[in-house]
Amino acid sequence: MIYRTVPPSIKLKGYIRCFWFLESDQAYTHYGMADVCPELVFHYKGQFDEIDEQGSRKPSFLSGINGPTNQTSKFVIDSGFGMFGVYLYPHTIPLLFGMPANELTNQMVPIDLLLKTLGGNLEEQIMNSTSDEQRVGIIENFVQERLAKIKTTQLPIFNTLKHIIHSDRTPSVKQLSMDHAVSERQLERQFSQFTGFSPKKFIRIARFHHTIQFYGKEYLKLSDIALECGYYDQSHFIHDFNQFAGIGPKEYFSGKSPNTKWRD
Repeated sequence: MIYRTVPPSIKLKGYIRCFWFLESDQAYTHYGMADVCPELVFHYKGQFDEIDEQGSRKPSFLSGINGPTNQTSKFVIDSGFGMFGVYLYPHTIPLLFGMPANELTNQMVPIDLLLKTLGGNLEEQIMNSTSDEQRVGIIENFVQERLAKIKTTQLPIFNTLKHIIHSDRTPSVKQLSMDHAVSERQLERQFSQFTGFSPKKFIRIARFHHTIQFYGKEYLKLSDIALECGYYDQSHFIHDFNQFAGIGPKEYFSGKSPNTKWRD
């Protein structure tokens, strides 16, 4: 299995976290985790099935958006595949698609339903591309054209969200309110519109994602990871990890879990 990431151009680094590619010539089961960041996904080779809680399989979309989610998911494919992903910052949803982020929370929407004819054309271009570089260029042009049509592409809340995502330790809601001189009620409205979550839930999921950056660092104990990421105690860390990853941190960081196969 081959996994790699590509950074966006300087102009778009405030909207796109990275582009990613995942390819394999073998069958694969993917375990999705909770994430505050949505992503556009294009299956240019093969098509995954989604496995529901009852174990039933149904075809996933070929191209579409995975909205911000506080849930886990499971997908399977019985043959080789190729995927191209566009990992977005949360606030990019309202800017690109003209809808609040909460309308896509825990949703997987085919791109032609989201963007109509434009979505179908975008999918066709990606599917007909002959290189990773070409796919990246198509998406960068698409994003720049969409951003050029709107008046407001920067708000203070955007920097706040990026700061939380990239900080080693996440702040409290009260601290956010004080730091940015806005009421907690205002924060609730802004977070709902631009992330699809309450500030508290956004911070919890972001903190969980901080923990998984330590994958592969064998010298660290779970208690060290919990402390480094601002958990009050290890039980709180384990609880959140189970909820947002679907497995416990001990199994995840063991390097033997199917959940981390794409990283190994």
